Amino acid sequence: MKTAVVTGASSGIGLVVARELARDGWRVIAQGRNPARTEVALAEIRAAAPQAQVDMLLADLAVMDNVDEFATKIGALTDRIDLLVNNAGATPSQRIETADGLEQTFAANHLAVFLLTHRLLPLLKAAAPGAQVITTASVAHKFIKDMKWDDLQQVEKFSANDAYTQSKLANILFTRAMAKRVEQDGIRVNCMHPGVVQTNFDSHGNLAVKLMYFLGKPFSLTPEKGADTILWLARGGAPDATGQYFAKRQLGDLTPAAQSDEGAARLWWISEDLVAKAGQPVG
Repeated sequence: MKTAVVTGASSGIGLVVARELARDGWRVIAQGRNPARTEVALAEIRAAAPQAQVDMLLADLAVMDNVDEFATKIGALTDRIDLLVNNAGATPSQRIETADGLEQTFAANHLAVFLLTHRLLPLLKAAAPGAQVITTASVAHKFIKDMKWDDLQQVEKFSANDAYTQSKLANILFTRAMAKRVEQDGIRVNCMHPGVVQTNFDSHGNLAVKLMYFLGKPFSLTPEKGADTILWLARGGAPDATGQYFAKRQLGDLTPAAQSDEGAARLWWISEDLVAKAGQPVG
């Protein structure tokens, strides 16, 4: 039986991925941060796949100690991970500083992915060759020229739009850098753009984000369609691909910043430093 870990599984894309993998016979370990939504999601997954082995863990992954604790709980439930889906994310309307002193969007959307993938590498290696990491990125990476290298935490000037778009650029840079590091271990690492999906993702967003989702609602995708590329990859699509960015089951276009090896290396070094300062070194 294959085992999948799916973050952000209490609603939207993550819930669909967790539910459909459970239907496929996978053992699923899912994560959410809202107790009420998580309970409802777990009931939906179990109703759809009564025979499946499913666990739903609560965790706020914006805090690095919580990421480490979440990984420890996963390790107590399984000795291998065939698939890690980094799907959890946030887009707060104002600058919020986490307990680690980090800007919340950057911490939740990028550093949590960076640290969790590192912490789960031993379990992914146990399932290799064939283990996969899939991260939910976004076409939104095209809406920022580059990472805000001089102010990644946006202490000097905060923009909710910049915080989100650079976090999605970070997802792509992380994917490319991690893929190179674990390819020899038989682990593939890719990311994808789900499309504009009908979820509650905009619930904490600023007015511009809420307006974009409201105006785009007639044209937006269902969570099922948004989850399609993740499920396609999980079920064996693009079997030789690693370090790639997909959209609609095809390779997606990347900006120069997203293709920068220098940028990927720089972000990796910065990320190592930030999680270490938060008490969670990965070296």
